Amino acid sequence: MTHLVTDLLRAPVSTGVELCYQTFGDPDGEPLLLVMGLGGPLTWWDDALCLRLADEGFHVIRFDNRDAGRSSRMRGKVTRATLVRAFAGLPVRAPYSLDDMAADGFGLLDHLGIESAHVAGISMGGMIVQTMALADPRRVRSMTSIMSTTGRRTVGWQHPSLLPPLLTGGRTGKEAYVAQSTRMWSLLGSPAYPVTEEDNRVRAAETWDHGVSAAGTLRQMVAILTQPDREPRLRGVRVPSLVVHGLGAHPTKPRRDDGLAGTEPPGGPRTGSARWVRPDQSESRSPVSVSKTCTCWGSVETWKTSPLRTWSRPLVRTMSADGVPSTSLVP
Repeated sequence: MTHLVTDLLRAPVSTGVELCYQTFGDPDGEPLLLVMGLGGPLTWWDDALCLRLADEGFHVIRFDNRDAGRSSRMRGKVTRATLVRAFAGLPVRAPYSLDDMAADGFGLLDHLGIESAHVAGISMGGMIVQTMALADPRRVRSMTSIMSTTGRRTVGWQHPSLLPPLLTGGRTGKEAYVAQSTRMWSLLGSPAYPVTEEDNRVRAAETWDHGVSAAGTLRQMVAILTQPDREPRLRGVRVPSLVVHGLGAHPTKPRRDDGLAGTEPPGGPRTGSARWVRPDQSESRSPVSVSKTCTCWGSVETWKTSPLRTWSRPLVRTMSADGVPSTSLVP
């Protein structure tokens, strides 16, 4: 199927902030905003995934966060001492917050004349879409949080083995970036779906050509490290939500869905609610390299209407009105 794919465009979303973005599919389709993680450009949302989502009837919007790709560079120097203090939970002055980045997302929707949209984010992007759902739930049709966390410091933080590479400086330039990025992706990649070193190098080179900012990534990292604990407020969210997390994920080790699975309404699961979705126990239909070894939480109907439902065909754990659990396969 042929879809309308725009060139890379720019949107002024607030004073001093312009976002680079691109859309796929019919502008009259269901709007879906894809939010990338730390330092990631819009190109990390694979073209194949965006086109498949457009096939499903979504108007897909991918963009570079502030301080990433070709979007605006912000001010504020982040030193190694600042990062160490932030990792330790000590007070630091952040150049901006995840609330500001969530406002960027809403600003992009405003620029496109979109009142509300489905939002899906990965890692830091998951934190941003959670923040969007809390800030203005009327504008969020559904929220999908992938390998992310709620901001609570007892769950979902980086594995210690990843900290030295994140804090390591060194030579600059494309060749050095490609080498460092390839090493990082060898640590971050899915053990069930390994990517070749050559593929990682190609992606790193494309990322460099699109635009990178080491200083910007550090500013984003401080926004992550100074985020509040959203878990208490997430318990009150009534936006249809889906949580996806790899059981063997290295960046943010899961503990019962990194805290999000515990945010169902007080009193436990309601009739017809799904507690666990285990794509690792089912046949994968993923168009991209997504690990099947993950745990999800959300209602059965939420999964059926989720923009990302085509990633797998999950088993769903449900509870009947009389409290009898059963397992079914979502069609």
